[in-house]
Amino acid sequence: MLKAFNCDFHIHTCLSPCAELDMHPRAIVEKALEVKLDIIAICDHNSSENAPYVIKAAQGKNLKVFPGIEITTSEEAHIIAIFDSLSDQARMQKLIYERLIGINDEDRFGVQAVVNEKGEVEGINEKLLIGAANISLNDLLSRVHEYNGIAIAAHIDRESFSVLSQLGFIDKGTPFDALEVTSMMGIGQARIEYPELEDYSFITSSDAHYLKDIGTALTKIMIEEPTLAELKMAFARQNGRRILEQ
Repeated sequence: MLKAFNCDFHIHTCLSPCAELDMHPRAIVEKALEVKLDIIAICDHNSSENAPYVIKAAQGKNLKVFPGIEITTSEEAHIIAIFDSLSDQARMQKLIYERLIGINDEDRFGVQAVVNEKGEVEGINEKLLIGAANISLNDLLSRVHEYNGIAIAAHIDRESFSVLSQLGFIDKGTPFDALEVTSMMGIGQARIEYPELEDYSFITSSDAHYLKDIGTALTKIMIEEPTLAELKMAFARQNGRRILEQ
């Protein structure tokens, strides 16, 4: 039986240099439950090292956590990649780490903390996670799908670091599974603003970098169970699965 799930597919942790240190795995899970989310995806900038700990923190709780990454392509466009398994996500992280150059400047960008489900610091990531990976948009989309993931164009209505801001258009043949808009626009307004993108499914997410922002924008999706296979069907509008846009 299909039912509506409250989803926030774009949440950062304290691993992202621009996120507050209070965004550790246990706190994220507690906040997600407080605001009655059913499904979340952890999407730190160019890394996934905290995702396993968020999954551990959610064990035994009524919250599905998908491992993901928000990847910056060579065009400086942000793409959300969401996976069903940690092994698939690890393959993507390995690829992105191979394509990242530079060392993080904590004074300029912030600390990149790897924190476990108990709130203990496991280490500090020294890679320049805020930078762009040396991988093109088309190559990235191909790899995400090769690794059994879902590819979402992040915050397309933003004036920077979006596919539209960097490339100026989204070709109808570009194999995005969905397009994300910010809460400032919302899905209804996006349908008006982007009629040329009518064939794509739209979602909205919090892009939370602070605990208070988790769940402030969410997408309601009609699916049978919280699996990536069900999400793929919803994004493709198949078998009754769908995004509730109103």
